[in-house]
Amino acid sequence: MSYASVYEAWKSDPEGWWMEQSKAIDWDRAPTKALDESAAPLYEWFPDAMVNTCWNAVDRHVEAGRGEQTAIIYDSPVTSTKREISYVELRNRVATLAGALRAKGVEKGDRVIIYMPMIPEALEAMLACARIGAVHSVVFGGFAANELAVRIDDATPKAIIAASCGIEPGRVVHYKPLLDGAIELATHKPEFCVVFQREQEVAELIPGRDYNWHGFQYGVEPADCLPVEGTHPAYILYTSGTTGQPKGVVRPTAGHLVALNWTMKNIYDVDPGDVFWAASDVGWVVGHSYICYAPLIHGNTTIVFEGKPVGTPDAGTFWRVMSEHKVKSFFTAPTALRAVKREDPTGEFVKKYDLSGLKNVYLAGERADPDTIEWAQAQLGVPVIDHWWQTETGYAIAANPVGLEPLPIKLGSPAVPMPGYDVQVLDDAGHAVAPNTLGAIAIKLPLPPGTLPGLWNAEARYRKSYLDTFPGYYETGDAGMIDEDGYLYIMARTDDVINVAGHRLSTGAMEEVLAGHADVAECAVIGVSDTLKGQLPMGFLCLNNGASKAPEDVVKECVARVREKIGPVAAFKLAVVVDRLPKTRSGKILRGTMVSIADGKDYKMPATIDDPAILGEITEALKTLGYPAA
Repeated sequence: MSYASVYEAWKSDPEGWWMEQSKAIDWDRAPTKALDESAAPLYEWFPDAMVNTCWNAVDRHVEAGRGEQTAIIYDSPVTSTKREISYVELRNRVATLAGALRAKGVEKGDRVIIYMPMIPEALEAMLACARIGAVHSVVFGGFAANELAVRIDDATPKAIIAASCGIEPGRVVHYKPLLDGAIELATHKPEFCVVFQREQEVAELIPGRDYNWHGFQYGVEPADCLPVEGTHPAYILYTSGTTGQPKGVVRPTAGHLVALNWTMKNIYDVDPGDVFWAASDVGWVVGHSYICYAPLIHGNTTIVFEGKPVGTPDAGTFWRVMSEHKVKSFFTAPTALRAVKREDPTGEFVKKYDLSGLKNVYLAGERADPDTIEWAQAQLGVPVIDHWWQTETGYAIAANPVGLEPLPIKLGSPAVPMPGYDVQVLDDAGHAVAPNTLGAIAIKLPLPPGTLPGLWNAEARYRKSYLDTFPGYYETGDAGMIDEDGYLYIMARTDDVINVAGHRLSTGAMEEVLAGHADVAECAVIGVSDTLKGQLPMGFLCLNNGASKAPEDVVKECVARVREKIGPVAAFKLAVVVDRLPKTRSGKILRGTMVSIADGKDYKMPATIDDPAILGEITEALKTLGYPAA
């Protein structure tokens, strides 16, 4: 079937379409209806169903005779470890851990915080919670104690499952002192903690509260899968809030199963048994959806990779993993490919590996600039496909449905809305704008199955953050446009659309121009305050290794490029070369923090920042441009 016919089939009968997709899931009690609109604009999907996520992700494949298939490949260049876990082994390990949790009093609806690095045990902890109906909340391993404490107080977990440490290139990250500090700071205290001791660091356990992972599970009765209501929360995942108080995105069980299962074939073009790799972390939504849940629900082999795109040991590590494990479909962030491109601009490492099994590469998390996509397509010889989604949605809003019908790739666009999403571009008054006109991107309610029905214990905040600005719509917080072919373009966060002397301009469009310079590996554009024009754009440029021109010449050429391609209206004159950009651990550039530094405003150190020292480097670079202005 064509994309157009499938999208139209959904649009003409949304509930019937989703009921049809639900047949791919094993139900304890199948849904009799898809959508509950009784509390609109708070919608719920498959409310009368009973189902278990862990059964659908693990046990059913064993029951179907595929227990010996590899479920998880663990590849850890930072510890020189590789191992494979079959579906039957995964079932046994998860059932035992679930049984141990249940024996210690963890019941349906209880929250369990998981604070672990990229090891298979993190997935086992998630699945063990799902097995007994507990609600997990994964917090990125190594998160600061005060940030973990905030999440402990919000989720009020009965238990915390942690590892003793994480391994970064050249250093050990001590998790246990951070965990102890967080529990000390938090008002809510968990009843117990389970600690997976890694050989790189054995942590000291607190008697009566802490249990060793292995001893905790010794001699317990394995737990069976407990069916839960379709609307039961599968997990809470905290995303940064503008107030500094994190927002707990809730994921409903049934819709999550149905939607994720549909995406694996239709978007990522993999069949059961194929190897799928999302190079992310379980602390992020990509790790939840596409390292843990979707590949396993669909019967794929998923890769848990503990390493970095560069430096573990070199810029060829991605290609080594793909070649060794016969990866068919690969998902990463544009920032990861930019890091590889910067280290290896001519693709020498790519040539060392057999990538004949690789069919498609998918990008999400930041805007995928055309230059990076073109570089990757030239090196890898496969389609490099941008798609767009959010923590809140859990899977793609807009994508190129390769498994359904590969659509022409338009550089700079994540292609077209997926079934379930009626995407509109609105002006400030909430009216749809003409094609190719910049505006706020919103999605007509109801959102599809698997997307957030609300925030954890924060209905008022949910309404204010997402529903109140454009009644009848979900506000994405992104700005962009839709072209005459229905392709969506995400140009910036709404906050990053700058107003230069009355002209609304997209920082993303300027970044696209800057990234097109042969010596620029990565860049960011922010809007800084200006007394005359309101705002002025300012560019930060990271150069390729072995750049052919001096930094000052690159700056001059970049200023000229923006003037030529966007016009004098952009008033783009401020640019500086920096060694690196401040980012979150998932690769998002912290543009808002950079704006605060440039404008001389107080700011809170972002909880998710990868390396706080970079902000000092940005401050020094800003001084060379005369910012913040005295």
